[in-house]
Amino acid sequence: MPTLGPIDSFQNFAPPPEQKARDSLGQEDFLTLMISQFQNQDPFEPMDNGEFLGQLAQFSTVNGISSLNSSFAGLSVAMQDNQALQAASLVGHSILAVTDMGFLRDGAPLKGGLELESSAGNVQIDITDETGALVQRLNLGQQPPGMVRFSWDGVDSAGQRADSGQYQVTARVIRGTNVESAPTVIEAEIQSVTLGQFGGGMSLNLAGGQAMPLAQVYQIIG
Repeated sequence: MPTLGPIDSFQNFAPPPEQKARDSLGQEDFLTLMISQFQNQDPFEPMDNGEFLGQLAQFSTVNGISSLNSSFAGLSVAMQDNQALQAASLVGHSILAVTDMGFLRDGAPLKGGLELESSAGNVQIDITDETGALVQRLNLGQQPPGMVRFSWDGVDSAGQRADSGQYQVTARVIRGTNVESAPTVIEAEIQSVTLGQFGGGMSLNLAGGQAMPLAQVYQIIG
C-alpha cells in the first residue's frame, strides 16, 4: 500500500479556503431553503399552495425593490452630474435671479425687473442700504403687463454716488388707490459654482459675494 509523503498529506488534508461571509440572501440560497422546507415538512400538515406562492411573492418583491433602489441611485448620480455640468457652464454669464438683493459695482448700474400680471398706473422701486435707509426711489410711471425692467445708476437722492456694495430692492405696484408689493429679479454675474455636499444642493456664487440655489435663476441673459 503506497504511503503518502508530507507534501501529499498536506495537499489531501488541507482545510478548504475560507469563504467570504455574505449578508444577503441570493436566489440560489432562497431556492435551497425552499427545497429543504419541502423535504422536512410534516407530511400530515404539508405547506399549501397559497403559503408557497406567498413566500415566492415576498422574495420577488424584496428582490425587485432592491434592484429598483439601485437603479434610482444610479439615476440620481447621473442627474447630479448633469446638473453640475449645466451649472458650471453658467460661470461668467449674467442672469436674472429671483431675489431682492443686488450688488452695485463702481462704474456699473444695478439692473433688475419685475413681472406685471396687469397694467399699473405707476411702479416704484426703492433702493435701501444695509441699515434700511432709503437711498433712492425710482418712479417708472405707467407700465403695461409683462416684464418691467429698471436700472439704477448708483446715484442717491442727494445726487451723490453711492458706495459699492449690497442693496435691497423693493418694488411697489400702484393701481389707483391700491398699492401692492411685487417680487423682483436682479441682474447678476455668476463667478463660480459650489457643488452640494452630503446631499445638499448646488449654489451659484455671484459677484458681490451673494450665493443662491440654481432654482432662483429666472432667466439667462448673457
